[in-house]
Amino acid sequence: MTVAAILLPVFLQILLTFALLFAMAGTRVVAINSRKVMIKDIAMRQPNWPERPTIFANAFHNQLELPVLFFILVAFAMLTQKADYLFVMMSWIFVLFRYLQAYIFVTSNNVRMRSLFFAGSCFVLALMWIMFAVKILTA
Repeated sequence: MTVAAILLPVFLQILLTFALLFAMAGTRVVAINSRKVMIKDIAMRQPNWPERPTIFANAFHNQLELPVLFFILVAFAMLTQKADYLFVMMSWIFVLFRYLQAYIFVTSNNVRMRSLFFAGSCFVLALMWIMFAVKILTA
């Protein structure tokens, strides 16, 4: 697989993270400017944001958790040259599930549906790690 093919899902995952970061910042600025929240009430990271900025903040923070294991795995797979076609396809599935989870989070916030995509991304990533470990340990 080419470096570009391996890294494209990573770039899209990073794009999602930045999009949620900017959306979170935008909704926070609106909340402050409209005086729905006072700076003194959030200056020490108190959880006093209105619902919309909180939704984006939580969706953003989700992208700083599980995807870290994805980024590490991609780096290891590239370094060891174990990123094959199946690995890249599973990377795409992982990222697709992350996008769907984030979309549901910031729109309907249907917890049941959101949880299904979260669980799916966990399952795919765990399977990717198992497959990678088997390749390394049996080489």
